[in-house]
Amino acid sequence: MASSWIWQQPDWPQFRWKGSALEPLLEQARAARQELLSRLESLEPPLDREAISALLGRESLGTAAIEGELLDPGQVRSSIARRLRLPLAEGQPAASAEVEGLLDVLLEATSTLDEPLTLATLNHWHQRLFAAGPDGLRAIRIGELRDEAPMQVLSGAIGRERLHFEAPPRDQLEEQLEAFLDWVASPPAQLDGLLRAGLAHLWFLTLHPYEDGNGRLARAITDRLLAQDCKAQSQQVLSGRALGISAQILREREGYYTAVERCQRGDQDVTSWLSWFLEQLTAAAATNGAVIDAVQRKAAFWWSHRHSGFNSRQQKLLNRLLDAEPEGFTGGMTLRKAISLTKVSRATAWRDLADLVEQQAIEPIGEGRSRAYRIHWPGGPSRGDCA
Repeated sequence: MASSWIWQQPDWPQFRWKGSALEPLLEQARAARQELLSRLESLEPPLDREAISALLGRESLGTAAIEGELLDPGQVRSSIARRLRLPLAEGQPAASAEVEGLLDVLLEATSTLDEPLTLATLNHWHQRLFAAGPDGLRAIRIGELRDEAPMQVLSGAIGRERLHFEAPPRDQLEEQLEAFLDWVASPPAQLDGLLRAGLAHLWFLTLHPYEDGNGRLARAITDRLLAQDCKAQSQQVLSGRALGISAQILREREGYYTAVERCQRGDQDVTSWLSWFLEQLTAAAATNGAVIDAVQRKAAFWWSHRHSGFNSRQQKLLNRLLDAEPEGFTGGMTLRKAISLTKVSRATAWRDLADLVEQQAIEPIGEGRSRAYRIHWPGGPSRGDCA
């Protein structure tokens, strides 16, 4: 059999990389993450937990969306707020079994960091991922390793499929998974924690031990190792929960698939993958910094309007706009969107918006039928792209 896949190489899994190429990227990622961590740790309660909530919510939505699963953001916020003991906004929906299961996995992955990662742990996480049943129409083994059928990732029409990846056969899986878990428990002493996380991510994806959910589990394992690295640097477990990479992978999903597939067909040199991974860690830290800015702006907004007396409909409109930060609410809050969100008449929705403008809580953008509204920040706009 030709050695076409990385796991078929005779020296698998003896990964290699060019340290000189990775060193500057590693320094950048380390500095960016440390700056983000310092910002998180400087926040006073309850802003620290508000920031963790916002970041964890983005990670939850991101890791699901990479697989094409679109979770309800309101349900995610509701579940996280309950878990972090934050106040729940009025009318927040109850979380589904799917949302609760995913958050169980993400929070367990970044808790009890001194406990070993075992096959029993992975099987439990797999069960929680599919607490609401399989994602698709076909039945899968839940909480168990995949069956004897070849594990292949294909695309294209039937009869003209393109093979992107094939995992090790089932009869090798237990032995290979045991080697992976042993390595996670006892990595090389001089291995940097960020490189360890990147290698574990690629290694687990290569094994593809379950019939479905492997990507989400790989990202949960990566979160765990990144949190362990954070703990080793600062002892701040709570902050470590907010330093994941799933939301960034979603933004660069095509690049993610390309980087992973390139390594699957190569030898043991994974420099290209680790370079991509470190670049995304740096980018994620920058984006998460913007999320912290948004949390602080949101707190300042509500403080400036603490005596404004908004009705429940207006609070719902404002929360929808504020929850969309830092990117902003796509297209702004239009009259039609306000009617849909608050379930009131056109006249009532118009009065609510006009009153919010008068109280300088929102400001109009556009004219006529194109008119929409955005948040009016205390002291003026603080985002350059909000016009």
